[in-house]
Amino acid sequence: MAIRSATSEGFWPDLLQRLDAWDRALFVKVNVDWTGGLADAVMPILRDQRTWYPLYAFLIIYVIWRFRWKALPFILIAGLTVVLTDQVSSNFLKNYFDRVRPCSEPLLAGIMKLRIGRCPTSGSFTSSHAVNHFGLAAYVIFCLKPYFKKWRYLFWLWAAAICYAQVYVGVHYPGDVSCGALLGILLGGLMAWLFNRYFNFGKPLQKRKMIAKD
Repeated sequence: MAIRSATSEGFWPDLLQRLDAWDRALFVKVNVDWTGGLADAVMPILRDQRTWYPLYAFLIIYVIWRFRWKALPFILIAGLTVVLTDQVSSNFLKNYFDRVRPCSEPLLAGIMKLRIGRCPTSGSFTSSHAVNHFGLAAYVIFCLKPYFKKWRYLFWLWAAAICYAQVYVGVHYPGDVSCGALLGILLGGLMAWLFNRYFNFGKPLQKRKMIAKD
């Protein structure tokens, strides 16, 4: 009876409204209250993908140097990972949910601060920055785990910092980047599984260790 009553009174719409209100309140904290100083200058740079071109170049050079011709499938699948994450977020979820970005939300007019040149016109949910960067981070971490070891966790920090910057500059809600991060990890993990299933850089390393022990 309690479940039926909750459903008839609009349990799910009420829950979504509460989540939306919490999301908006947390956005105001990040975008308005927890701001100032050096962060105002750094965050717009941090969320710009051009900032990270040297990191992408380093990864490509590293795998080519370490694995020679075996680096080719890794690079190709990495590219496919970015295409997959971007298509799912930008061309499906954004259009399906059509959530208004905080920088275009009338309820936040005069409150929020836009720290980049313009407010994007695409939907807000999910954040493609979050899906793309967490997808790539998951792919790199799960594929190169035996080689980067503890340093691999820096890729989670890298992706998380970009997501935080998206909220800080005013173009996404925390819920947009949180759900985008989870989706990116799922898709990146799937592509890493495919790579490890058919190529797997870790297998030769494990075999060499076993031979050395014998």
